[in-house]
Amino acid sequence: MATIVSCGWVLAADKRYGPGVSDTEIKIGNTSPYSGPASAFSMVAKTEAAYFRKINEEGGINGRKITFLSYDDGYSPPKTVEQTRRLVESDEVLLVFNAMGTATNTAVQKYLNAKKVPQLFVSSGAAKWNDPRNFPWTIGFTPSYETEAEFYAKYLLEHRPEARIAILFQNDDLGRDYVRGLKRGLGLKAQSMIVTEEPFDVSEPTIDSHLVKLKATGADVLLDVATPKFAAQVLKRMAEIGWRPLHILSYVSASIGSVIKPAGIETAQGAISAAYFKDPNDPAWKADAGFVTFSEFVDQYLPAADRSDTLIVNGYNTAQALVHVLKQCGDDLSRENVMRVAANLKDVELGMLLPGIRLHTSPDDFAPIKNWRLMRFEGSTWHLLDADSHKPR
Repeated sequence: MATIVSCGWVLAADKRYGPGVSDTEIKIGNTSPYSGPASAFSMVAKTEAAYFRKINEEGGINGRKITFLSYDDGYSPPKTVEQTRRLVESDEVLLVFNAMGTATNTAVQKYLNAKKVPQLFVSSGAAKWNDPRNFPWTIGFTPSYETEAEFYAKYLLEHRPEARIAILFQNDDLGRDYVRGLKRGLGLKAQSMIVTEEPFDVSEPTIDSHLVKLKATGADVLLDVATPKFAAQVLKRMAEIGWRPLHILSYVSASIGSVIKPAGIETAQGAISAAYFKDPNDPAWKADAGFVTFSEFVDQYLPAADRSDTLIVNGYNTAQALVHVLKQCGDDLSRENVMRVAANLKDVELGMLLPGIRLHTSPDDFAPIKNWRLMRFEGSTWHLLDADSHKPR
């Protein structure tokens, strides 16, 4: 558990507080897989804890310090339910922030909405987080996986129109979103271009047998939808069996530090993926003001971290976004006002988003980010493709 607690001060005439808020504190809840098959993702929450420590040292949010309670759910939905209830009913947090995972967040979405607890900036790109009519207390952050897959489809139609595509996907909502998006993007050509769809479960120790099966189809493109542990296995195993299709690696596992380095950078050469934020491994950002500020933060608050792990950028961006929302709330730190502010973001710029990408929401559109840029892995880092490659169909 990562916890930050300290005291502060506030001068205000009229205050409206929800649970977890006082003149000195704002209590925030989170669940993350510190253990289990997706434990690499815990770097996101660790970065958020470090960023809130920075904010607290600078005086907090309008004088109030953040208490960040982050519990291990092992990437297991039943455990997420247990820990989320603990955060809401025992810890009485103001909101649940950037909890990790599609299936895990799905398991608590109805509960949090029934309790009218903000499920803010969900750490998953599932399209379901943008449903303000049915789930007015849930809001996402990452652009949707379906949209990401549509960008891959557009790229393939332009550059590999005769491709034979194999899809390896995690057998849950995350994986199915990608499959749905790719098919929608390919349109009428989906049936002829997709030669097989191979699901796997996160409880499996390895996915070796799936890859042997996929190679046998003769596919020359692989859409790989897996979390970091399994994505690294895919890279290694493909090299071992000598299968060299065009490898499309989903955004969730494009991290150099947690996926590509463990597998060996030679295994990822030529792979395609997508991004909406600046890659700290790309020397193109060396003099960029946003990157310089980010780099200073990592130096001071995460000095032992693997700087090639882009999951750090995920945590940095979402923590910045939450701080923006809480500052805008002023002294009305009720759950209702948190959602009101989060649902009315206008042209919010974060230092590590790609140029031109900003946060926009409205009461009818809970998707803060809607654009992607495609990129190719070459040498030791990702390189952005031409801007035209990131325009949706």
